[in-house]
Amino acid sequence: MWWGQVREIAERARRSTGHFAIASVDPEGIPNITPVGTVFFRDDSTAFYFDQYTSTLARNLDTNPQICLLAVDSGSGFWFRSLLRGRFSTLPGVRLYGTAGPRRPATESELNQVRNRVRPMQFLKGGRLLWSNFTHVRDITFTTARPVRYPVMMSHLPQEDSLPL
Repeated sequence: MWWGQVREIAERARRSTGHFAIASVDPEGIPNITPVGTVFFRDDSTAFYFDQYTSTLARNLDTNPQICLLAVDSGSGFWFRSLLRGRFSTLPGVRLYGTAGPRRPATESELNQVRNRVRPMQFLKGGRLLWSNFTHVRDITFTTARPVRYPVMMSHLPQEDSLPL
């Protein structure tokens, strides 16, 4: 039930910031946050991301696969309307908790999804350097979502602390 809403919030966040923040923990218990722009959500409380340029995240996941993905809509229009009205029309963000799987080769369908997302940037030198040659992904299975809360502007929205997926 909640997964559809969670995906909508996450997609708004990705469009407004261009990436998600994925938190992991190293073997010594030190947290690390990695920006990842190539996360793709599925219909079943799972996602995958392209495991490229994420060496610290990859090392951490190899020893502890638990993650937290943060998605916050930082769009100026969303925030301006919310501040003007004194309330959010919808949740501004979500934290997704789950487990990442092992690194594996990307399927042709997954490669097509990333190609479609980065196609506009492929005309730029930096776009070609950054977003070419994707080969491997990791699957993520989400178990829980926690809304990002600003209570004084959200009293009219559902008040659950945790949303089962």
